[in-house]
Amino acid sequence: MKRRVVIIEDERDVARLLEFNLKAASFETFTAGSGADGLALVVNYLPDVVVLDLMLPDQSGYEVCKEIRKQRATAELGVLMLTAKGEAEDRILGLEVGADDYVVKPFAVREVVLRVTALANRIAERRALPAPSAHPPEPRQVVRLGPIELDLATHEVTIDGVAAALRPLEYKLLQLLLSDPGRVFSREELLEQVWNMRGDVNTRTVDVHVRRLRMSLGSAADLVETVHGFGYRARKAGL
Repeated sequence: MKRRVVIIEDERDVARLLEFNLKAASFETFTAGSGADGLALVVNYLPDVVVLDLMLPDQSGYEVCKEIRKQRATAELGVLMLTAKGEAEDRILGLEVGADDYVVKPFAVREVVLRVTALANRIAERRALPAPSAHPPEPRQVVRLGPIELDLATHEVTIDGVAAALRPLEYKLLQLLLSDPGRVFSREELLEQVWNMRGDVNTRTVDVHVRRLRMSLGSAADLVETVHGFGYRARKAGL
């Protein structure tokens, strides 16, 4: 079955360009030119990914994204936000309201297709996780670093015993960093291993997600360190 994408974009030429290229990448596409019409398509078709423009005629993409995350049936869909605003704070706001990724206009269509494909793959992996069974639980597999505990079976993260609300990308990013404390992961490595993307794509998305991860970690944020000029690492005990 083809994977589905809903495109919410009021610039018709941009929408047609995305439609053509996503269909060529074997996606089934549905397009709306307003936030209200786009939300109706999302609820009706439950796509794998929503490509969401920030500037819409009836409401902002931020509001549309919040509504997608609010409804139980659509809360776990992938959301890639398109924005003409290139400032870091604007991009971060989009991620904070629930977008999984962003692309700044004008964009390279190939990059959008790569990002949509990677996001759809992650959503498919999450949906394929087995449902809880009635069998006795497996022994816990927990990764610990300072006050952080990451449960590999349940994908739960706690800080000093208190549950941390991490989105799937934040969890994968933290899991990779904790897999080898002290090792520096370059932005390109993180992009490839967490986002399943490689090549000439914008690595700034890594910086934004690291910032979001630190916000989610609260008092344990300083355990995720920036190594200037190289990348990021989880602070090794004793450093």
